[in-house]
Amino acid sequence: MFYYLIALLVIALDQLTKWMIVKKMEYGESIEIIENLLYITSHRNRGAAWGILQGQMWFFYIITIAVIIGLVYYIQKMAKESILLGVALGLMLGGAIGNFIDRVVRQEVVDFVHTYIFSYSFPVFNVADAALSIGVGLLVIHMFLEEKNAKEKDNG
Repeated sequence: MFYYLIALLVIALDQLTKWMIVKKMEYGESIEIIENLLYITSHRNRGAAWGILQGQMWFFYIITIAVIIGLVYYIQKMAKESILLGVALGLMLGGAIGNFIDRVVRQEVVDFVHTYIFSYSFPVFNVADAALSIGVGLLVIHMFLEEKNAKEKDNG
């Protein structure tokens, strides 16, 4: 149940921040937080990460539903074995649902976190995107730890 609460927290924070951006900022408006590093920029995306597959909503609906089903299955089946895996899956579930809500309700995803890394303008993202990325990172760490533990077990 804890992992679903993580997902619910991600969804709530994601939708609240997106609602604030839509209500309080004009599209394209940008607020400097840390000069040359971090800005809040009202942006919309009708595609996937970095704007790929623009306007392919039915594709995103189908893929996202499949991903959500898969994540719930793995939370039910495997999250009991590892807290790290459960947290990773919970973050990914919350992120997937957060952006899915946007696609269904708005027909686009609201993005607003705009960073510059060594003067490179990183694509604008949101809380759901961050949760998905962190979840995937934790999943990779979990997989490396599992592999390490399996090798240690095999080698005695």
